[in-house]
Amino acid sequence: MQTCDARACQKTVRWYDDAPYSYRAPSGEVAGFDADLMRAVLKRTGCTAVFVNMPWARALIELEAGRLDILSGTFRNPERELYAYFSIPALQSRNVLYWGPAARTRYQLGKLDELVGTRFQLGVQIGVSYGDNFEALKANPRFRNNLVPVTLRRNAWRMMELGRIDGMIVDEASAEVELHQLGLDGVLKPSGIIASSNTSMVAFSKRSISPQFVESFNKALQTMIDNGEYRRIRERYLHCPQDSKVLGCS
Repeated sequence: MQTCDARACQKTVRWYDDAPYSYRAPSGEVAGFDADLMRAVLKRTGCTAVFVNMPWARALIELEAGRLDILSGTFRNPERELYAYFSIPALQSRNVLYWGPAARTRYQLGKLDELVGTRFQLGVQIGVSYGDNFEALKANPRFRNNLVPVTLRRNAWRMMELGRIDGMIVDEASAEVELHQLGLDGVLKPSGIIASSNTSMVAFSKRSISPQFVESFNKALQTMIDNGEYRRIRERYLHCPQDSKVLGCS
């Protein structure tokens, strides 16, 4: 399946401090589920990964401009399809609403759309999609009144601790790691409301990546899923309950 000379074929891949998906290991190497998966899949195409550290909103801009080749952990939507190709499904992980003590006392919520018409302040990262249901709700101006844009998720956890926002939608594997690191896992809790369980994909810039390369990438990824290499990488980093029938946490 070699499609290019690894010495000449290098693909820029976005990473950020977002354990367990990507982070800087003590050795200095970029590690995590996404990082290891991208290395392994690209190696099968005869290419190597060059990791570039950037926040999510900037990564989308760089991908559209062709200055970034690959962005993993991406939901597919019509806006992004204008400038990106997408891989086969790469990971399934739930986005869950987390909230602080004051919000847990003040609000009785069973699903996300029950925020509409309340004063609940929901922190949302700039440029991040939280799945189909969330995107549909954004069409409602009353729901948009609930949204508070945030740049860095770690800062938003502190805002929630201080009561400056009431909640935030977060991938549950990332939340487990970050709340433990911040010492907030006993304070900020999942609400039980699942905002989405969409399957994420790998996005490729249409300006710098060919459809033929995406096809080679998909074949390599499918081979890894079939032969168990994907599962071994997943189990190295994702410690939530898993189901062999899904790509990630059940």
